[in-house]
Formats: sequence, structure tokens, C-alpha cells
Amino acid sequence: QIQLVESGGGLVQAGGSLRLSCTASRSISSINTMAWYRQAPGKQRELVANIRRIGNTNYADSVKGRFTISLDNAKNTVYLQMNSLKSEDTAVYYCNAVIDYKWYWGQGTQVTVSS
Repeated sequence: QIQLVESGGGLVQAGGSLRLSCTASRSISSINTMAWYRQAPGKQRELVANIRRIGNTNYADSVKGRFTISLDNAKNTVYLQMNSLKSEDTAVYYCNAVIDYKWYWGQGTQVTVSS
């Protein structure tokens, strides 16, 4: 089992930046993939970015070139650096880990981008 706690959300103007953090309750070095998802009001939850243990990353087309996912194994933390934010990035952002085919989620952190 693992607990995930997100932080770093908030209100930002369009064009601004935020860095989200997801801190795990235990080591994440053995977890194959960690990810950030988001869910906007009235929409389905969607993958934003993921990162594999070996370092490969994958991004949704809508955030490529603007968002960067990274890991700090020493801090058991996954980051999502978000630059050039747009109003359509407004959503609740969730951290995700899949361990032994079980999906674990954080409580989410709200990101609101004002235009």
C-alpha cells in the first residue's frame, strides 16, 4: 500500500507557472510508473503525464512542451512543473501509482488558471 499527498495547486494567471508535488508514504524507487492525471468539471479524468522507473516520460498532446514530470527518489516525490498555463488547464490534478495492478490516488490539488 501507499499514500500519496499532492500539494502546490492554486490560482494563477494565464501564462504563469506552478509546480505540483506528490509525496509518497514510502519509497517509490520500485514503482514502475507514476503519473499525473487531471479532471476538469464535467469531464472525464485524463492522463497528463507519466514517468517510468527507468526515466521514460510520456505527455498528453495538450501539455507537450509546457509541462515536465520528474522524480526525486530520495524524497519519494514526483513533480509536475507546469509552464505557460492556459485556462483549459484548470482542473483538479491527481497523483497516481500502480502497484501490483492496484491503482492508488492522492486526494487531488486544485489548479485554477484565470484568463
